[in-house]
Amino acid sequence: MKSIQIDKFGGPEVLISKDIEISKPGPKEVLIKNKSIGLNFIDVYHRTGLYPIPLPSGIGLEACGVIEEIGSEVSLFKVGDRVTHASMPIGAYSEKQILPEEKLVSVPDGVSDEIASCITLKGITAEYLLHRAYPLKKGDKVLYHAAAGGLGQILCSWASALGAEVIGTVGSKAKVEIAKKNGCHHVINYSEKNFIEEVEKIVGKNGIDVVYDGVGIKTFKGSIEVLKIRGMMVAFGNASGYVDTIDVKKDINAKGLFFTRPSIAHYTIKREELVDSANKVFDAILAKKFRIEISKKYSLSEVKKAHEDLEGRKLTGPAVIIP
Repeated sequence: MKSIQIDKFGGPEVLISKDIEISKPGPKEVLIKNKSIGLNFIDVYHRTGLYPIPLPSGIGLEACGVIEEIGSEVSLFKVGDRVTHASMPIGAYSEKQILPEEKLVSVPDGVSDEIASCITLKGITAEYLLHRAYPLKKGDKVLYHAAAGGLGQILCSWASALGAEVIGTVGSKAKVEIAKKNGCHHVINYSEKNFIEEVEKIVGKNGIDVVYDGVGIKTFKGSIEVLKIRGMMVAFGNASGYVDTIDVKKDINAKGLFFTRPSIAHYTIKREELVDSANKVFDAILAKKFRIEISKKYSLSEVKKAHEDLEGRKLTGPAVIIP
């Protein structure tokens, strides 16, 4: 089968297509034929080594496919079941993949392969950010950075459906309308205006209940500045660089803030958590609490271009790789 592999950390050029043999699934594993693969920024972190992984390695955490073979002790699924996943073991950029059964969730009718493959990781991330990392309440004032991105479109729409007032930031004029269309009540183009000043015009000084920040070092200080007394800073990504130093006295004590740096792994430790979160995501899709519009599709042979577009902020929503 064809699989995208990396032998060293670096730019998109380290992504190499290889023909590899795939083994039989173990007792509690299944063999999946991937139908659609999710493209996520964490894939970039793995490729560059920001999140180091043992090399050589496959790459990719998210895909939807059909089970072709099951191990001798598999009890949760059968051959022919349609499943999706968004977790280790890494290696979703491939035609087929072997995974432990406990890492998989069933895909309901009404959710396509392509939607499932680009919503599992982003959707579960949105679910835990909105319902568990900070349980969002009706009337809360939310600031979300990179609101026109794949996760931003989902989270902002869902937050709006929950009754929050959503302020989104974007990096270009073209992305303003995308963010507005996907749940943002107010959109700030931070390439043209100071987002701190613009947020204060909307909600006043220290007026934000929660900031969801996946951008990182570029927006961290401003995010801290706009939060209310006892507000919550949810730093869940590092698209502009990792925030590796926090001044507790200045950043936290000054307003008695809460700070968390969560990841999907922290909120899907138990299988029950994974299944419950995924089902909430699928239910929200079927209830039309948010829309999923795939912005671009790539083949496995175009994976370098996919990473260039992802890093270059050229994508205007979720994208998938079709094996």
